[in-house]
Amino acid sequence: MIRDITIGQYYPRDSFIHKLDPRTKIIGTFIYIISLFFFRKFIPYLVVFGFLGLVIKTSEVPLKHILKGLKSIMFLLIFAVVFNIFLTPGDILWKWGFLKVTRQGLETAGFMAIRLVLLIMGSSLMTFTTTPNHLTDGLEKIMNPLKKIKVPVHEISMMMSIALRFIPILLEETDKIMKAQMARGADFESGNLIKKAKSLVPLLVPLFVSAFRRANDLAMAMEARCYHGGEGRTKMKPLQYHKQDGIAYVILFGYLAVLVIVKLISPF
Repeated sequence: MIRDITIGQYYPRDSFIHKLDPRTKIIGTFIYIISLFFFRKFIPYLVVFGFLGLVIKTSEVPLKHILKGLKSIMFLLIFAVVFNIFLTPGDILWKWGFLKVTRQGLETAGFMAIRLVLLIMGSSLMTFTTTPNHLTDGLEKIMNPLKKIKVPVHEISMMMSIALRFIPILLEETDKIMKAQMARGADFESGNLIKKAKSLVPLLVPLFVSAFRRANDLAMAMEARCYHGGEGRTKMKPLQYHKQDGIAYVILFGYLAVLVIVKLISPF
């Protein structure tokens, strides 16, 4: 399951999506996520699936690589679906003891599952097509107006970028520790879900030690390069909007317009 976590990983390609300004991708992802909660009808989700499929095709990131990231949230997805099916009040379709399945519960569970899958696929696509450095620059540029109220924009962006960059590094370190322990007879694959979770406990101590060591090395490297925050810093390649960003915004607002129209005229 740990090997299936793909968030924070950059997938190098020379696609239209990769060439977009990071601000365009961040704003686009934010609007896309908000659009998932605009409606409670199944027909508009076909528009979302179509839009997401178009973006995935344009990004040249393999679909199986994106779907791989869903394995890591499978437990959360199943828990959310089961929780909503049995605990949502409404018109009872089936009942056994204190357990009951309602029509509203099935609808809520269906919407929850679809939203969660689309949310993970769409948000992970942003990290697949944007390097951590570009992501930091984009976040800092978007939050730049907050500097007027003394918000440490650069530091916040830097922390988010480092956190994203550390995800694949820690996953790689976890994989190495697992292989080392498996060579000594540890078993991480057999047994039920609870047994598998318990078998991962011995990984925590060496993983935390490795994480703190890497964090300390990073802090020393930043201090050696006289890093003192974002005050007075300049950029070698400042962000600039280009023609493809304008095209992307037109497509994005066209997607929202189609979504609103479908929501208004769709009976389901």
